[in-house]
Amino acid sequence: MSTEANKAVIKRINEEVFSKGNLAFVDEVIATDYVYHGPGGRTVKGTAGFKELVTRFRAAFPDVRVTVENMVAEGDYVAHRTSINGTHRGDYRGIAPTGKQVTSTSNILSRFAGGKEAEAWEEYDMLGVLQQLGVAPPMSQPGT
Repeated sequence: MSTEANKAVIKRINEEVFSKGNLAFVDEVIATDYVYHGPGGRTVKGTAGFKELVTRFRAAFPDVRVTVENMVAEGDYVAHRTSINGTHRGDYRGIAPTGKQVTSTSNILSRFAGGKEAEAWEEYDMLGVLQQLGVAPPMSQPGT
């Protein structure tokens, strides 16, 4: 597929799957042998693993909105930066719901095969999320 087609898939994954919770769409855009490499060495495999990841995330932040801010594509790869906004209404990594709004960014490099996302490497501001939830102390400012 073309780089533009791959970029369109990334945009639809974020709109349909993460923001709207449309898990039926996953089988159309995620490879059966998909591998996700997340922060802290977290790995998710296959479409079932991807669906579970989305389900858990949306249970923690049911009103989540994921917006693709930038994308660059070359060959079978798409690099994309997203903004993530949601309200903490369910368990998130063992943290009970706080009702707090969370805003974060994420940087992901996705590899495509056969028109589907086959592998992804993600980095995001976990410390910032934990600080917004009130479970990690704020960082001191330089000189304070």
